[in-house]
Amino acid sequence: MSVSTNTMAYPLPELPQIPDRVFTITDYGAEAGGLALSTAAIQSALDDCAAAGGGKVVIPSGLWRTGPLTLHSRMNLHAERGALVLFVPDPELYPLIPSHFEGTLGWRCQAPLDGEGLNDVAITGEGIFDGSGEGWRPVKRFKMTALQWEKLTASGGVVDAEEEIWWPSREAMEGGTLTAMLRERNETAKEAYLPARHYLRPALLSLRNCKRVLLEGPTFQNSPAWCLHPMGCEQVTVRKIQVRNPWYSQNGDGIDLESCSHALVEHCSFDVGDDAICLKSGKDAEGRRLGMPCRYITIRHCTVYHGHGGVVIGSEMSGGVHAVRVSDCVFIGTDIGLRFKSARGRGGVVEDIEMENITMSGIIHEAVSFHMFYAGVEGSEGFDAEVFPVTEETPQFRSITLRNIACHGASTALLVNGLPEMPLAGLTVQNLRAVSRKGMVLRHAEDLTFTGVQLKTEETPKVHIHMCSNVSLGQLENPDVTP
Repeated sequence: MSVSTNTMAYPLPELPQIPDRVFTITDYGAEAGGLALSTAAIQSALDDCAAAGGGKVVIPSGLWRTGPLTLHSRMNLHAERGALVLFVPDPELYPLIPSHFEGTLGWRCQAPLDGEGLNDVAITGEGIFDGSGEGWRPVKRFKMTALQWEKLTASGGVVDAEEEIWWPSREAMEGGTLTAMLRERNETAKEAYLPARHYLRPALLSLRNCKRVLLEGPTFQNSPAWCLHPMGCEQVTVRKIQVRNPWYSQNGDGIDLESCSHALVEHCSFDVGDDAICLKSGKDAEGRRLGMPCRYITIRHCTVYHGHGGVVIGSEMSGGVHAVRVSDCVFIGTDIGLRFKSARGRGGVVEDIEMENITMSGIIHEAVSFHMFYAGVEGSEGFDAEVFPVTEETPQFRSITLRNIACHGASTALLVNGLPEMPLAGLTVQNLRAVSRKGMVLRHAEDLTFTGVQLKTEETPKVHIHMCSNVSLGQLENPDVTP
C-alpha cells in the first residue's frame, strides 16, 4: 500500500507525569499463588502511593487473585512479565457505582480497574489482567457447539429455555427484567438496583473524566462486559497492548473511547467478541444533552483478528464524532471491517473522518459498512421509502474519506444505507480494491466520489445504486451499474 498521505491537524496526546517512587504489593502482605485474596494488600499499596504524592505500584510475577481496585492520580500500576492479576467473579465484592454503559448513565458494578476524575494515570508492564468474565456473562446457545453447550450448562448456572441463553446465576438472569422495570419508573435509588447486581456487569477497566491516561504493554482479557472503557477522558494514549475476549462473549468489545478528546491507539492487537476499536459519544437524548463529542482520535498500526467490526463509529454517537484518523491497520476474519452505524433517534454529527491503508482478509459481511438503520429490522436493508422529518434526532454522517483499502474475501465490498431524509453525504473513496461476492451497494447518499476502484465480484452488476445523487464512479473497470 502507498505511504500515508494524511497530515495531523492536531497534536498527539500528552503522556502522564508519574513520580519516581516505587511501591511493591508484596511489601503490603500480598501473597502469590491465588490461595487468598490480595485485594486489601494491593489497594493499600495504591492508597499509600497516592498519599505520598504518586509513583509506581509494582505487581511482581505470580498469580494474584483480587477484587476491584480503585486507581488514583499520579500513579502507574505496573504488572511485570509473568504477573496474572485474576479478578474474582463474585458480584458481592463489586459495589454499585454511578457509571455509563452503552451510552446511558446508570448503576453498574464497580469495574475491576476503576478510576474517576484522575490526572496522570497509567497501567503498564507485560502482565495480564483477567476479568473472569465467564462468571458474569450470559452465553447464547447458537454461539456454542452441542458439546460446548452441554459442558457449559453442566457447570452450573441457569438456562432461559425460551431465549436459549445460559446465565451464571438466577439473579443475573432475572436482573435484566428488574432493571428495565426500574428504569421505566425512572427509579434512581441505588438500593432499588441491588437485587440486580449480578446482572449489572462492569467493564474490565473504567476510567471516567480523567486526564493524561496511558495504557502500555499489558494484556487485558476476559472482561465481564466491555474490556476497556475510557469515558469523557482527555489526552489518552493506548499502545502495545493486547485485548482478548472469547469470540462468543456478550458485549465483549475491545476498547470503547466514549466522548474522549485527543486519543491515540497504536501498535495494539485485538481478538474479541464484539466491536474491537469503537468510538462513541452517548445515546439519544441523554447523549445530545451532554454534548460531549469523541474527537481528535488517531488509530494506527493495529491488528484485529476477530470482532464484529475492526474500527467502528457508533451506534451510540449522539454527541458527535469529529476529526478521526485511522491508518495502517489489518483486519483478519472480522464480521465487518470499517463499520459506521447509527439509527433514527440518535442525532449527532459524524464528520471529518479519514481512514487509509487498511488491509483486510476473510471478512464475513461488508469490508466497509455505513448503516443508518442499525436499531431496527424494518428498513434495515435501506429500502425504507418513508421520509421522516429532520430533527435533532436525525443522525448525520458527512465528509468521510477512505483511501488505499484492500480486502480479499468479503460478502460485500462497500455498503451504504443512508436515511431517505438525511442521505450520507460527501463520501470519497480512493483506491478501493476488493475481492467479494457483491461489489458496492449505495442507497440514500449524495456527493459520492470514487477513484481507482477495482472490484472482483462473484455477482453482477458490480454496483447497485438506489436513490442517490451526484455519484462519480471515476474509471471503475466494468462497473455493471444498476440504478
